[in-house]
Amino acid sequence: MYVYVNFVHNWLYNICMENNYRHTNTTVSLINYHFLFCPRYRRKIFLIPNVEERFKELVEIKCKELEIEIIAIECDKDYTHMFLNCLPTLSPSDIMQQIKGYTSRILRKEFSQLSKMPSLWTRSYFVSTAGNVCSETVKKYVENQKKRY
Repeated sequence: MYVYVNFVHNWLYNICMENNYRHTNTTVSLINYHFLFCPRYRRKIFLIPNVEERFKELVEIKCKELEIEIIAIECDKDYTHMFLNCLPTLSPSDIMQQIKGYTSRILRKEFSQLSKMPSLWTRSYFVSTAGNVCSETVKKYVENQKKRY
């Protein structure tokens, strides 16, 4: 009996690990958010040389700080998609506030074309959980945004 229970436990553990379940002392979770947001007035900021690369670097830094895993991130000329795996302690609004505030502050400081803007991002954003579709589908959708044109 013990061997069977141990086998089932190990089997379930492996399934959880393959699905990227996040483990803390008190929770096991799989929370994937698909975010989409754009610059103020839909300005085409990602056409400015090096802005897209620097934006992605800054998002990566902030996500590491917040213990968020980036599944996929892509930018088009006037918006960005992010597919993030988060802990249950962070709400979508907290995540957006942290990422938008941090990236806006640094990008406007580093790029003179953006420094004239009173704020870089709109206050709005789109967020969806990956509950209705497979996470792999959302990941491919985000990664293929630039290939549409």
